[in-house]
Amino acid sequence: MKNTTLCYIEQDDSYLMLHRVKKHQDPNAGKWIGVGGKFEDGESPDECLVREVREETGLTLTHWRCRGIVTFVSDEWPTEYMHLFTADGFEGRLIDCNEGELAWIKKAQVPALNLWEGDRIFLELLAREEPFFLLKLSYQGDRLAGAVLNGQALEL
Repeated sequence: MKNTTLCYIEQDDSYLMLHRVKKHQDPNAGKWIGVGGKFEDGESPDECLVREVREETGLTLTHWRCRGIVTFVSDEWPTEYMHLFTADGFEGRLIDCNEGELAWIKKAQVPALNLWEGDRIFLELLAREEPFFLLKLSYQGDRLAGAVLNGQALEL
């Protein structure tokens, strides 16, 4: 199992999105996602969040909220616990990211992007200001095979 963070940085009704087009052998290749990454030894979720955002974007977060924990189960990858954040306070300027292209995307336009199907579920929860949630997403290959929100199966 691995622990990761993912953050959707907000500004002017937009999210800072990362188009994953630069890394070799990237399971997210071609997808649009937030920014984040794997925990280092001894890191808390917020320490990982701040470090990963700074490394990938050049921005230093000053205000964020933990919105939920998403468990990814796959027949191809190890199970992942992703700590999902939004942030609306930051300092600094964007840098080039070695994992893809960063872009501010209007929230209303995000659903039209090439996203993981499960990401659409938690992005909708974020948009609805859902209180802290637990979401389990099960994949068979690239296909979303199941979703459970706070213990209740979702219809796909």
